[in-house]
Amino acid sequence: MKKCSTLILSCACMLGIVLPVEPAQAQSSTLSKGTQSEQVLELQQQLHSLGYFKAGFTGYYGSLTSKAVARFQRDYGLTPDGVAGAATQAKLDSFGEVRLTALDQLARIIYAEARGESFQGQVAVGAVVLNRVQSNEFPSSIPDVILQPGQFTAVQDGQYRLKPNKTAYRAARQALNGADPTNGSLFYYNPAIATAKWSKSRPAVISLGRHTFTN
Repeated sequence: MKKCSTLILSCACMLGIVLPVEPAQAQSSTLSKGTQSEQVLELQQQLHSLGYFKAGFTGYYGSLTSKAVARFQRDYGLTPDGVAGAATQAKLDSFGEVRLTALDQLARIIYAEARGESFQGQVAVGAVVLNRVQSNEFPSSIPDVILQPGQFTAVQDGQYRLKPNKTAYRAARQALNGADPTNGSLFYYNPAIATAKWSKSRPAVISLGRHTFTN
């Protein structure tokens, strides 16, 4: 499993669209290595906008995030410990709000792929995206996993461009903050309409609504 990414993101530019912004919760706690959360995602994007973070937005606080924080701290007279405490977050916030494009994309794929599912089923789709980010089998960032060719039907048929609702954003945040009803699954399919034999040949981990989740 990989805990840090090597790919730079430009998700909105790739699609040629402007993504809606859902207000993020204010950062209120110290962030350090090993944390996975929505606040880490925001931290990575703030650092990226200032030129400190060159990797993919994963929502996981790994060594690349820690090193980026330390470089920022050093440049602005803060203790360069690589931990995003209150002083570091306040300094980052002083540069203004950053668009959370990766969060928008996660909410979009959840809405496009699972808007007819239960809330747990929607969180599960978000969890699959995040599980792929941490797997060596897939790209190392949220947007790159979503936009990987041939992976999500909703991207191929255009449903991905639909505007996500508040429930999709809530599900995205739940997944970012560690909720995983799929128990680490990397794939899912709808057995009622799936035609790919390779999908059905994988051992089922759990079924939630119309989706079967597999590894």
